[in-house]
Amino acid sequence: MVSAGLVLEGGGMRGVYTAGVLEYLLEQNLYFPYNVGVSAGACNAASYLSRQNGRNKKVNIDFIKHPEYLSFRNFIKKRQLFGMDFIFDKIPNELVPFDFDTFYRAEEFFEIGTTDCVTGETIYFNNKHHGKDLLTIIRASSSLPFAAPIVSYDNRKLLDGGISDPIPLKRAENKGYSKNVVILTRNKGYQKNSSKRSWLSSKIYRNYPGLLDQMEHRATFYNETLQYISTRESEGNVFVIQPRTPLKVGRVERNRDRLIELYNEGYEDGKRLYPALISWLNE
Repeated sequence: MVSAGLVLEGGGMRGVYTAGVLEYLLEQNLYFPYNVGVSAGACNAASYLSRQNGRNKKVNIDFIKHPEYLSFRNFIKKRQLFGMDFIFDKIPNELVPFDFDTFYRAEEFFEIGTTDCVTGETIYFNNKHHGKDLLTIIRASSSLPFAAPIVSYDNRKLLDGGISDPIPLKRAENKGYSKNVVILTRNKGYQKNSSKRSWLSSKIYRNYPGLLDQMEHRATFYNETLQYISTRESEGNVFVIQPRTPLKVGRVERNRDRLIELYNEGYEDGKRLYPALISWLNE
């Protein structure tokens, strides 16, 4: 392993880009002692750390047309766009088995960011202390407001980690890693548009002031984080891997061809940047 951290952004189905990059790194047997991700980033990191070649592609793309994976039928029946039971129970335990044994034996430290709906703070869980509850924690980190129910875990009410810490670079630095590889799911130059608190969010999440506050200021914090990443990159402390052009894939994309194209783009970017990455890691 190298002496650097790996930081993974979320982004729903845009995360297939990250899946492609990680597939190439997995093939090269390149791993990092510290890994942190939120939402789709955490999902992809799990299969990467369990050393399961091709699993992220199967899980993220091969089931995309399955009505239990992503559909308005899910939302009507269960009030969730993504079928969370299907994704975090049936797939890893039955359809595309997750290699828990290899994951538990992995030397790498892996943190998953979630958002505490009451306080609004980012709560991190790791594979060394919470590994047996991996699926529940990643489910919490991947549960988007309005699109999935709140997850109760560890006496907390949790949702998508990307709400409070969309790209947890500072978390990696606070854990002692001054050099970090950051995989983003937006092209360079992207800026998130701000949005005001809606009456719907105020009504649905009226008992969760921390969540409402984070949602209201999410765009500002996200753009500030991008600027921080850019600064750290210019200082030589961050190596960024990200799409080169604006994505055609949305957060809830169901077009299989577009997803395959984005996955392949991530894989090819991982391959193209690998020599420069190794050189940077060895500096």
